[in-house]
Amino acid sequence: MSTSLAETATPQLRRALGLWDLILYGLIVIQPTAPMPVYGVMSARSHGYAVITVLLAMVAMLFTAISYGKMASVYPSAGSAFTYVGREIHPALGYITGWSMAMDYVLNPLICTILCSKFAMNFFPEIPYAAWVISFVALFTFLNMQGIQTSARINSTLVAVMCVVILLFLAAAVRYIHATPHDGIGYFIRPFFDPKTFSVRAIMGGTSLAVLTYIGFDGISTLSEEAKNPRRNILLATVFVCVLTGLLASIQVYAAQLIWPGTEKFPDVDTAFVFVAARAGGRWLFLLINVTLLVATVGSALGAQLGAARLLYGMGRSSALPRRFFGAIEPRKRIPRNNVLLVGAVALIGAMVLSFERGVELLNFGALLAFMGVNAAALTRFYFREA
Repeated sequence: MSTSLAETATPQLRRALGLWDLILYGLIVIQPTAPMPVYGVMSARSHGYAVITVLLAMVAMLFTAISYGKMASVYPSAGSAFTYVGREIHPALGYITGWSMAMDYVLNPLICTILCSKFAMNFFPEIPYAAWVISFVALFTFLNMQGIQTSARINSTLVAVMCVVILLFLAAAVRYIHATPHDGIGYFIRPFFDPKTFSVRAIMGGTSLAVLTYIGFDGISTLSEEAKNPRRNILLATVFVCVLTGLLASIQVYAAQLIWPGTEKFPDVDTAFVFVAARAGGRWLFLLINVTLLVATVGSALGAQLGAARLLYGMGRSSALPRRFFGAIEPRKRIPRNNVLLVGAVALIGAMVLSFERGVELLNFGALLAFMGVNAAALTRFYFREA
């Protein structure tokens, strides 16, 4: 009886997420179609070796994924990077890391709102951009206000849809490659090595951009207090999502390079993948990929808003932010409602005033600081203190 009264007086986040829910959340934030939006720029910068850049980025990000998973096993808390750095190194550095990560997470739904609005305008150009921004922000905020279990069910559906579309693209790619004359084994090796175009410097430049394919896997750690058996499942889910994302991205990019060799220029480098799809499957696949990228971006925005709200909750509960506002839990659905609404407001205002390019630059800066902080915290904990 006394336990029930205590829980009622101090609402807690609900532990409702199993291992598969965490994996789905990570996949939807990253998006199974993650390499598609950046494929053209990634291919151009690496001189046609996008598949190598994706694999190299996976190796680099895997170390960070392990750091997140290991730290989550020690601190199964919603604060994620903020908590890890603050407790292992110094509270001031944790505060800086938390704000860097918060900036990253808050900017993600902002950027997704911009993309969703522009994708939608391709189908309905008569509707103003501002109207699309307001509609998408309202949709994201409403769905995330329904509670963590609702979000998990939505994630399952979105991942399934995107995986089906990827399979359709790969089937069209196989059909196109089989029907197109080529020079044998050299045709299949060229995306990995061609003595005429191979450049380590270009590949390294492309790898720095390919890291964008993996941005978001760290969001799994923000759900530690809503995960079942977080000391085990957060590490497993984080590493699994990183590896699976790398493999899926590599397959997509490799198929795209076989269809559209790196020596050929794209009609529009920013939307290059849809032209690859059109060459492989025709107009229907061109339209399907466009719609899929819109759906994928909606899912990414949902997950990013969810992660940002819980990160701010962790910072509020630790009094790094005003506890009364940021550390509050809505009693009935047991979600940080204030933070969900705040992130929605930032996305609404930011999408109206920021460009997509500037938003991406700010997001990369925040992610870099957060990743560096978590890796430093893991080294401090497991190498220096436990050595």
